[in-house]
Amino acid sequence: MTLNVVQCALRVLGEPEPEVKARLSAEYLAAWQAGELGCTDLASHHGHVPDRPARADDKLQLVEPWKLKRGKGGSLASRQALLHSLVHIENWAVDLAWDIIARFGPDPDYRLPPAFFADFVKVAGDEARHYSLLDQRLQATGSHYGAFPCHDGLWTSASATGGSLPARLAVEHCTHEARGLDVLPQTIHRFRSNGDRASATLLESVIFVEEITHCAAGVRWLRYLHAQAWAAREWPWPDRDGGGGTPAGSSGSQAEAAGGTPPHIPAWVTEARAYETVETWFHALIRAHFRGPLKPPFNDAARAQAGFGPEWYLPLASVGAG
Repeated sequence: MTLNVVQCALRVLGEPEPEVKARLSAEYLAAWQAGELGCTDLASHHGHVPDRPARADDKLQLVEPWKLKRGKGGSLASRQALLHSLVHIENWAVDLAWDIIARFGPDPDYRLPPAFFADFVKVAGDEARHYSLLDQRLQATGSHYGAFPCHDGLWTSASATGGSLPARLAVEHCTHEARGLDVLPQTIHRFRSNGDRASATLLESVIFVEEITHCAAGVRWLRYLHAQAWAAREWPWPDRDGGGGTPAGSSGSQAEAAGGTPPHIPAWVTEARAYETVETWFHALIRAHFRGPLKPPFNDAARAQAGFGPEWYLPLASVGAG
């Protein structure tokens, strides 16, 4: 029997233990790559995603973000705290990858193709491996996950975009993950300059390289949605029951004028059509859903590898935000 990818996502989101989340994610990625996971008949799972993933919060010291001290890696405790923050980020990244699948995958307003699920199952598997590798490094230094305070700011911003796939892609994958590309080189330097070559090598040769592809997934699917919104002018959009809707200006609109059933055009499609380019749509999404300007300096080279240039982020930067 072929497993359903959304069922797998819900299983991970319902599991509180981070090690089990990581193990399940690795298993589901392998199953997807072996053709053992399906992404059809998802509608029955629409709306079943939990408001918040199950988490082992009783084992963590959760605080407000502003209460965390930022170390520079000069002492062992400071390096442990840095590793701990990275472990916590990757643990949340696992949940966020599965959440985008479970929350938006079954939504008929998006009718996402198999390639979407392929990208984010791969992201989930990568993040799970990152979590495990970083947790091993943390333990090798004599510490453990839960030994230092941490915050759940990533989920706070994700939950604020729970009603919009474009907003989720823009904020989490094109902004938060892109910020990771900006700051990771400095983090790598801190570990290396303070004698922790193992952590520096892990971040540089594995995690940084793969995080570029995760950011690229966000850019790619935001571009896809913008293109689909504009294409919807020319061909029917499915209604909520899975039938065919008809875009404005077509014979369906004439039927509506004659008293027929109006077509179902998703709100995000109408929103996207207000912007002729994906870049200007991204700017609007960030201004609506992200608190404050983007902070330079930017890693232009890594961002370019992820598929977006300065025209995406410089208009939103603190030096030029208006």
